[in-house]
Amino acid sequence: MDDSVLLTAADVQLMQSLAQRVTAVRPDLVNSDASYGELAWSWGKGHARDGESWLRRLWFSGADPVAWGWARLPHRARRSDGSVADVTSACLVYQVHPDHSEMVDEVIDWYDAVAAGIERTVVPSDADEFALERWAAHGYGIDPGSLGDTGSWTQLNERDLDVLEQPVLPDGFRFRTADEAGPRAAVRAHLDVWAPSTYTAEAYEGVRRTPPYRGDLHVLVEAPDGTMAASTVMWLDEANRTAEFEPVGTHPDYRRLGLGRAMLLHGMHLAREAGAGHMTVACLGAPGYPAARGLYYGVGFRPLSRDVPLIKPRG
Repeated sequence: MDDSVLLTAADVQLMQSLAQRVTAVRPDLVNSDASYGELAWSWGKGHARDGESWLRRLWFSGADPVAWGWARLPHRARRSDGSVADVTSACLVYQVHPDHSEMVDEVIDWYDAVAAGIERTVVPSDADEFALERWAAHGYGIDPGSLGDTGSWTQLNERDLDVLEQPVLPDGFRFRTADEAGPRAAVRAHLDVWAPSTYTAEAYEGVRRTPPYRGDLHVLVEAPDGTMAASTVMWLDEANRTAEFEPVGTHPDYRRLGLGRAMLLHGMHLAREAGAGHMTVACLGAPGYPAARGLYYGVGFRPLSRDVPLIKPRG
């Protein structure tokens, strides 16, 4: 067992290896923020900015990690519009292999120790009944913010790539890749969708350096005026022949034109050509957020699992 230290790129690769092993046997037990692609995206875009507030611990059986925890402690986040947000609570990303489910208690004890005295959150999978029981036994309950029509919980969706429609773009629009369009266009495309955002050129460089990022699997839709009107990154897990969309977004001025649908279909064709036979994508699952869910259902995705946001009050 390793002691608590700041998270490193080498740690992330070990964490991704566990995500791959869990995906191979129980994909419904992969926590939504601990998937192969999500780990790459979160580490790549955030470590230069927030890495000093990220602690981790790894548990091994021989040379293989069987459990890990990544605690994101309070910090200050500066966004693209110049505003600053103070994050005052802690959140945990974690994963435990189902053959070592008893390790969840050690993960919880570690998290409670490193985040003692502050509010703590975590989002295990709803399929992991044993883990949910253990979190409850340690004083974690359903986060009130996750309840109701606008609750903040995530649904993971999946589909096979055996039969795919052909994508259709409006006249004058075309598909590009980040390799073709370049870093500036890729960053601008992201900021146009999610502003205000903490994303920067430095964050994108971090993403580009994080395996398994591939610029030819980072897809954009270019409008006739040169604006990058939509974008998505695909993360290919070669071991499991699956790929993950994260993130997916369309510029506010170009919505309701069918760009998102066309981009997803085009991306799935590219993923299949790269060796994937299966695809996943996450979205907000609460009833008050039907748009993304409807988009994904419309191109063949169906629910696989959802997370359960838990919280433990300060103290």
